[in-house]
Amino acid sequence: MNRNRISRIIPIALILIVIAIAVAALVSVGRALFSGGSTQTVNDSSQTSLISTAPDRSVRMTVRGSIVADENFRSYQETISPSDRTLTTYSGYLDQPISSGQLANNIKAYEEFVFALNRANMMQGSILTGDSDDTRGICATGKVYEFEILSGTQVEKRLWTSTCKGSPGSLKASVSQLESLFLQQIPTSKALLSNIKL
Repeated sequence: MNRNRISRIIPIALILIVIAIAVAALVSVGRALFSGGSTQTVNDSSQTSLISTAPDRSVRMTVRGSIVADENFRSYQETISPSDRTLTTYSGYLDQPISSGQLANNIKAYEEFVFALNRANMMQGSILTGDSDDTRGICATGKVYEFEILSGTQVEKRLWTSTCKGSPGSLKASVSQLESLFLQQIPTSKALLSNIKL
């Protein structure tokens, strides 16, 4: 009688163990999917902002040169919106304009441009916080690049990098590709930038 009971209990116990393992596996797979999904949502959010062609949207690139005397310091900034394209060069740390070029834009041209930026991974990277995101004094002998998505005057996302190995910043994309895409939006960009030495 005892042997019959044991022979009945063993298969039931094995079935219960298999069910418990299956449930545990499903829970861990579910957690992995949901945590992966939340990261994807964050990326999708910045990509959606980047490729939006709403009238108040714009993208901006700022390039700062080496940290030198105020008289010799140079930088430039390019802003592209669905209606305008502007490139301005600056002298000194107080951003005194040297020269500027402004052209009209249209929604179709802007759409192609921001989709190209998206394919070039302009928003690839994690936003840094605190001291890690402070670019003051960063890469004193090279260049610092900042790339931003704007809604009106509000910066929605900002990533940066530099030409110095010790200061990679938050951008995880090819800066030369992004810079080239921006500069090609202003046909006179080479002439405007020839006036400054970065």
